[in-house]
Amino acid sequence: MIRSPERIAAADVLRGFALLGILLVNMRYFSSPALYGDTIKDSGFDRTVAAVVDVLFEASAYPLFAFLFGFGAVMMFRRLSSRGERPIPILLRRFLLLLGIGVVHAFGLWFGDILIPYAIAGFIMLFFFAAPPRWWGAAAVAVFFLFRGLMALLMALSMWAGGTETVGGHEAEAAAAVRHYQSGTFGDVFWQRWHDWAYVNSDGGLMFTVLTVLPFCLLGGYAADQRWLEADRHSPAKLRRLMGWALCFGLALKTIPYWIEANDLTVYIQDSFGGAALAVFYAAAAVFVCGKQSWQRAWRWWQDVGKMSLTHYLAQSLVCTSLFYGYGLGWYGRTSAWQETLLAFALYAAEVWMSRFWFARFHYGPVEWLWRWGTYGARPPFRRRPGQ
Repeated sequence: MIRSPERIAAADVLRGFALLGILLVNMRYFSSPALYGDTIKDSGFDRTVAAVVDVLFEASAYPLFAFLFGFGAVMMFRRLSSRGERPIPILLRRFLLLLGIGVVHAFGLWFGDILIPYAIAGFIMLFFFAAPPRWWGAAAVAVFFLFRGLMALLMALSMWAGGTETVGGHEAEAAAAVRHYQSGTFGDVFWQRWHDWAYVNSDGGLMFTVLTVLPFCLLGGYAADQRWLEADRHSPAKLRRLMGWALCFGLALKTIPYWIEANDLTVYIQDSFGGAALAVFYAAAAVFVCGKQSWQRAWRWWQDVGKMSLTHYLAQSLVCTSLFYGYGLGWYGRTSAWQETLLAFALYAAEVWMSRFWFARFHYGPVEWLWRWGTYGARPPFRRRPGQ
């Protein structure tokens, strides 16, 4: 299957937008022990800023990246097959390299790594490449609703039986995180990072994350076969209708904890179902925008960022941990939600500018270039020649 310019543009624009959403959500975890409880200041402005980020981006950005991960894997499989190459060994090597990058990221920079679950989901996807495309779509729907429906049911039963009904905190763990990240040594930071990663991923947590992203990866693979991201495949009216329904449904679900009650069940529904619905809105909006050639100057900025999203994702962790951890400026636990959000936008603006500067001189982002080299076993061109 030949990729059209519109399709490539929509995928990269979506990556670029998702990168902003990921940064806005992650900033709270970079800067405070939010993993262990509510860290939002009591001011109304801070609460409002945090609520906007929560509703618009929490659990809506990572499904886009997972979707595009599966999308890209299927496109790569088809491209390699059309050239007469054996795609499975190459894809296996690609996923192994991603796993290695994720391990270095998780234990060398930040505990909130998502690359390890993506790599594991990639290994699972390898079993689907010999299956008909409809299997990808059917498996995506089945895994999504069976897994998430079962989790919601278990939470409802737990609450009915008198289980915990509110999202609680862990004061001792939060205090330790502040102490180690804010003023600890490299060793203190490393072991705190290890503890945080284990807190999230032990006792089935890693498999939970894999099952969370897997249906979006499978759906992305199905979308590649159905050419969903090609703008000329959809009428503007159809895209507007999809955007309208997804936005309304997504916002209704994402605001449930704000107009009912914030507990384990409502937050899970908010993130699992509301987040997915808003992700559909963002994906449809990216295709709609990329179908407007007169808007190219605007969406080209998102596209350039998306082309080197892995580099930017890792750079975000490097910059933010340097700002917030004790071996840097030591801002951990000392900033408010509005300051963190402002910092996220400033960092993203710098990434946008750097992307335009970079692609005027190079073919790939630096990490993408290394990843591609390791995947294919041959060094790809890096620097652009004059006139390219």
